[in-house]
Amino acid sequence: MYGLAEKQFRLFFERADRQKGVTGTNLLVALESRLDNVVYRLGFTNSRNQGRHLVRHKHFLVNGRTVNIPSYQVKVGDVVEVREKSRNIQAILDALEGVVRRGIPQWLELDKDNLKGIIKSMPAREDLTMPMQEQLIVELYSK
Repeated sequence: MYGLAEKQFRLFFERADRQKGVTGTNLLVALESRLDNVVYRLGFTNSRNQGRHLVRHKHFLVNGRTVNIPSYQVKVGDVVEVREKSRNIQAILDALEGVVRRGIPQWLELDKDNLKGIIKSMPAREDLTMPMQEQLIVELYSK
């Protein structure tokens, strides 16, 4: 669903397993806070794959600095915005038109006029509406 290779997914799991708290929830929060996913959730792209592509091509700024690493972990208070030169890209403009019907998660805030989003908080398990059984993932990778 997040478009990760097996090795990268395992690294995310191991990092989530080392953190305090519920491993499954930690894993989902880590996956949701990837830059390519945040760009998708803010409505700048129509898919995570497209978000990965546009991040790789340096179309987004995080706190005013260009970031081209899709797995970059955003933090609370980070500002993600479309680069000035990239504001006329048709794919981004089309995606923003469709954001109304898809909606924005509560843990994010979108300033549609300035093509800017703010991470208000880290996502809680209740904020993730995808039908996922993270306990099965934890059981599989704990072996």
